[in-house]
Amino acid sequence: MYTSFFGLNEKPFTITPDPRYLFMSERHGEGLAHLVYGVTEGGGFIQLTGEVGTGKTTLVRTLLGQIPAEVDIALILNPQLTAREFLTTICEELGVPLPAERSSTKALVDALNRHLLESHARGRRIILLVDEAQNLSAGVLEQLRLLTNLETARQKLLQIILIAQPELRDKLAQDNLRQLAQRVTGRYHLEPLTREESFRYIDHRLRVAGALTEIFKPAAKAEVFRLSGGIPRLINVICDRALLGAYTRESRTIGKRLVRKAASEVSGQKVWPASMKWLLPVALISIALATATLLWSGSGGDETTAAQAPVPSETAVTDVAEAESAAAEDPPSPLEPDAVDVSTLVASTQDTDGYAALLRLWGLNYEPGKGTACEQAEAAGLRCVFQRGTWSTLRQLDRPVVLTLTDDLGLSHQVALTGLDNRMAKISVAERTVAVPVESLAEYWFGQFLLLWKPANGDDRPIRPGMRSDSVRWLKQSLAALDSDYQPATDDADYFDAELERRLIAFQRQNRLQADGLAGQKTQIIINTQLALDGTPRLSGDQQVVSGT
Repeated sequence: MYTSFFGLNEKPFTITPDPRYLFMSERHGEGLAHLVYGVTEGGGFIQLTGEVGTGKTTLVRTLLGQIPAEVDIALILNPQLTAREFLTTICEELGVPLPAERSSTKALVDALNRHLLESHARGRRIILLVDEAQNLSAGVLEQLRLLTNLETARQKLLQIILIAQPELRDKLAQDNLRQLAQRVTGRYHLEPLTREESFRYIDHRLRVAGALTEIFKPAAKAEVFRLSGGIPRLINVICDRALLGAYTRESRTIGKRLVRKAASEVSGQKVWPASMKWLLPVALISIALATATLLWSGSGGDETTAAQAPVPSETAVTDVAEAESAAAEDPPSPLEPDAVDVSTLVASTQDTDGYAALLRLWGLNYEPGKGTACEQAEAAGLRCVFQRGTWSTLRQLDRPVVLTLTDDLGLSHQVALTGLDNRMAKISVAERTVAVPVESLAEYWFGQFLLLWKPANGDDRPIRPGMRSDSVRWLKQSLAALDSDYQPATDDADYFDAELERRLIAFQRQNRLQADGLAGQKTQIIINTQLALDGTPRLSGDQQVVSGT
């Protein structure tokens, strides 16, 4: 979604272990060298551990791309198996014919041993690589120890590499597994990235994805490091959500406030600025002193009450430069802002407020207990569309929508957006309509919205070239109404011909839609909007919404 907006070829911060994105920090370089040593040297155990999300699996994927031709690997990704299932899986991975007595552990070990000896005679080596090895049971770990006894007079026949979270170290430290622990010939623990490495990690992934300009400001990178602790997976999750947030706000760069908002959304918890670490104790002391003064002085004088004591706020400690982002070129808004606090307003929403307000704009009453809002809308011939987009997307669609807002605690709220211009937004909350700055609302909106529309002939399916239907007839008539140069032929009026496809592509290009000659939902909605059909509520016009006091 946001890739084209930032000029990227693909999403840079996915959490799938793609070796192309491997950032070779000093620790990761040593970890990979550790694994390569285990592949090139025979015998015993190699153990690589690291916290969740530090990049262990990505190293494994990279290793698999560097395996020598004479090496066969049995890769086990789900080790939550019994000892017999574990042996069966190894045989299946190596292509070892299973014995007739598959329920016999001895028969499985004998079959595996024969295969290892045959491979050794052909100059091949066998490696067993187990990911998530902290989940291995004590019985399977003991079976692993026994497998290391498969050897010739000179060499072990099976090299075992264990990739695990730190819990494996604790497990191997147990007295009953000391024989196995003594056979581990190499250990390496993968640490999180340093601050400098985290900065370079973010830049590296953006470059691989095709970024040509700086997207994350240095302060934003520092905030990502602070909130992630240098763990690559957390960096990815926070950065991905921050990119989405910047896209919805149509901002080409990302600052630290947006990083904190993104972290709050993905964690479901309030994320404070680093400076709050000392502001909060000071505020608590101030509150305590004020309370003590009130209790000591009674009711006389100019004493400060606890309610008047200073309370730390996030906006008081953030960069003024980041807060001052209003565009001076925008025309003044005809909407006057209401004296409301957006965060308080968002927190006051009820689960169905936004949906009820949106249905009212279409002349419908939301009835609790009679299906979802979308089910009730569909019964009236309308359709729900769930999308992600930007403020420009909403202005282009020009339809009231339900915005999904995320508060400072990571909780979701639905409000109806009933009016919008360049500076201000009208939202309906608890049967009350208020105007708030778009910039303030953008702090809580990460692009998700629900839109209602009424498809022609009650059919919302895409209209494709070669189709013959009443929807094609509608499409021809609609484009002719919007383009006086287009006069479709009267014969075959319900057939999607080459001329209609050409006109549709021109319309899509003109409206910055995907120019594929296919009239999907978004194209149909834009056509409906430009036709200005009676009875269709618009964002750009005054909506008759029930107002509260």
